Amino acid sequence: MKYALFLPPLGELADPATFVKVGVAAEQSGWDGVFIWDHVLRPPPEPLEIADPWIMMAALASATTRIRIGPMVTPITRRRPIKLAREAITLDHLSGGRLTLGLGLGVDTAGELSAFGEVVDPRVRGQRLDEGADLLCQLWSGERVDHDGEHFMAAGVTVRPVPVQRPRIPLWFAARGEARRPVRRAARYDGLFPVDIDATSLAEMIEVVRDERGSLDEFDIAVRPSGPDEYHAFAELGATWTLAAPRPGDTDVMAIASRSPTDVFPDDG
Repeated sequence: MKYALFLPPLGELADPATFVKVGVAAEQSGWDGVFIWDHVLRPPPEPLEIADPWIMMAALASATTRIRIGPMVTPITRRRPIKLAREAITLDHLSGGRLTLGLGLGVDTAGELSAFGEVVDPRVRGQRLDEGADLLCQLWSGERVDHDGEHFMAAGVTVRPVPVQRPRIPLWFAARGEARRPVRRAARYDGLFPVDIDATSLAEMIEVVRDERGSLDEFDIAVRPSGPDEYHAFAELGATWTLAAPRPGDTDVMAIASRSPTDVFPDDG
């Protein structure tokens, strides 16, 4: 099992210096990763102060040497694939190959899609996610890309340098509820980030992944357990990453980062 902090860059953590201090403390304490929310608006009572996750990850990559970093999750629907491809490549080089890119449909909480005229329909967002993820992988190949899709295009472009990580930067995909298409999407890539699930839901998701891939080999499952019982249940089911997820406004984030992850998630059951 690997362990990561999952941090909202909101409120006090919207300050880059504070965020980096927490990340450095996590690396020194033995955590394996620091992942970050990717939102542009949040509803009350969450803080109005929100930092850009990509700038924060770049700062953290420059201040650390070992931990993995990544957004959980970036919605392609409010991004442009070429910009995201360039940012991911640059961050992968800056971090020495430590980026994991989490992708998802995004949410319209607080209007962070509708307030800016972005696509809200979940079916269309799913189509954009599928097409956009495939296009990202093409752009990372270093080869000429000719793509004329329903939602995106890239007309005879070659993107270099290629990422440090090969064959590509790992892609994890969010999935929630009983929908199985998001789980099958994740199974085609490198990892699954289940949202708001219990052990029963996780077991059902894992069966879908096994059906799609044949096994869980070289596949990551990142979970956020609500307590020790759920942590052990998730581990037995095959989770590979456990995320400690402070909520916006929590005051003990540095205290968690400064502890060994095996103290936060003891293995003694």
